[in-house]
Order: sequence, then C-alpha cells, then structure tokens
Amino acid sequence: MRDYAITTDSSCDFDQALADSLGVTVVPLSVQIGPRRFRNAPGEAMDSHSFYQLLSQGELAQTSAPNVEEFKAVWRPILQSGRDLLYLGFSSGLSGTYHNAAIAAEDLREEFPEARIITVDTLCASLGQGMLVDLTVQEKRQGKTLDEAAAFAEKNRLHLCHWFTVGDLSQLRRGGRLSAGKAIVGNLLNIKPVLHVDNEGHLVPMASAKGRKKSIEALVSHMEESAVAPEQQCVYISHGDCLADAQLLAQMVRDRLHVSSVTIGDVGPVIGAHSGAGTLALFFVGTHR
Repeated sequence: MRDYAITTDSSCDFDQALADSLGVTVVPLSVQIGPRRFRNAPGEAMDSHSFYQLLSQGELAQTSAPNVEEFKAVWRPILQSGRDLLYLGFSSGLSGTYHNAAIAAEDLREEFPEARIITVDTLCASLGQGMLVDLTVQEKRQGKTLDEAAAFAEKNRLHLCHWFTVGDLSQLRRGGRLSAGKAIVGNLLNIKPVLHVDNEGHLVPMASAKGRKKSIEALVSHMEESAVAPEQQCVYISHGDCLADAQLLAQMVRDRLHVSSVTIGDVGPVIGAHSGAGTLALFFVGTHR
C-alpha cells in the first residue's frame, strides 16, 4: 500500500510548529492590506498584532485563494516522491480555495496516473478546519488507509462545531456580513454577535449578547449543549489579538466541561481580514453544528 500525505491550506490557522508536529503540508492563501501583499506562510506573513493594528486603524484587507498552479506546485513534489495525497480544504461556502484545489487535483491525476488524489471540502474554517485535519492525522497514525482517512473527514466534518464572537461589528460591516446601520447601533449599545459555521460552510449570525463577557459565556453554553464527551476532547480556541480573552474562555471550558486539553492559536490574517480584531472562536466535536 502506498503512503499518502495529508495537506491543507492556511485557512486552518496552524502555526508552523503545529503543522510540523502533525506532518501536514499547508498551501498558503494571500492577503493584501493597504499597500502590502503577502502569502500567509511562515516567514512571509505579517505578525498577528501588527496586522490587527492596521485593521483597527481602518486599513482595508483582501484575501485571495491559491490559484490552480500554486496548488500544483506544492503537491507535485509529494506525488513525485511516490506518495498519494489527501487534501482537506477551506469551506467552499466561504472561499474559492477548494474549487481551485479540485481543478489542480484533476490536472495532476492526468500527470500522475498511478497516484490517487482525494480532496475533501471540510466546510470548516480557522482552527475548526485545523481540528478536523488534526483528527484525520490521528486516524492515519492509527494505520487508516487513504480512503478510510478521507471517509473519516467527510463523516465527521459536520460534527466540528464553530462558535465565534467578535470585538466590534466594523469588520463584519466592511465584509458585507452586516449592514452599516446595524453595525453602528450594535457598537453603540455594546452588542456582540454570536456566530457559527453552518452545515453549508457559511458564517451565520445566530444570536447577540450584551457585552463581551456575556458573548464569551454564550460560546461555552453552546458547547455545553452539544459537545460529545467533552472530558475526552482536546478543543481548540483561536483569537484575533485578544489572548487574555482566549485564556479566560479556555479556563471556563476547563472548569465547566472538564475538557482534556485546550490548544490556543491566532486567528490568522485570512480569517481575521473578515472578522477583525477581538475575534474569539471555540471549536469542538459535537452532536451537530
């Protein structure tokens, strides 16, 4: 049986150390903020604090998916090494990244007819995508085949729960996810939206809370409602330059749900360009999204 590599893209918000520990190859998206353009890759990306400072100062940020040739350039050496390939990609409900990956995979199947290439639309984002990648890597390490690992990812992607809140509503307004009027009123009244990623992979507002503390408590309450065996889970938390809030959220899920462990990471610039500074997200396995 041929070995296979698991790959993803930088919307997963893995830092290099985590990607290396999992043996995962990450294809970078690109970000433009003001006059600066960079690939969301180690050694090239702007540091998180500087990025969010620019956003808070009103700089506009845009993101772009890797094109077909960029995917092929990353994947070709893997296939040349004699391995097959499994790609777990950023939600098609939020980006064209998966579409480009699927085209690249089809081209490479012709170039490497002996290889098998499977692509999975995770319908996930940020460390929710990362958590599904992590769980799939663990399946591979337990000896699961390429087909078994891909089937695991497809079966479990809709059990990866994503619950978000944001620092203010300005970036959601700039991204077209909220009207200007609602953003202005919400900011004046200190209203914090609570959002999740639905079964189609879209970011959807679900409720609102008065103040930051209430919005953080709402994330934990949603986990209490649907988490599967939380005491056995390693959950993920990501944050947009608000580490203290992430640490508070981590302590709350430890205290109230007795989770096995918590991994805290940054909301990278690809996701942060749309959600803004102060974004706080909780990811876990649940009975449903």
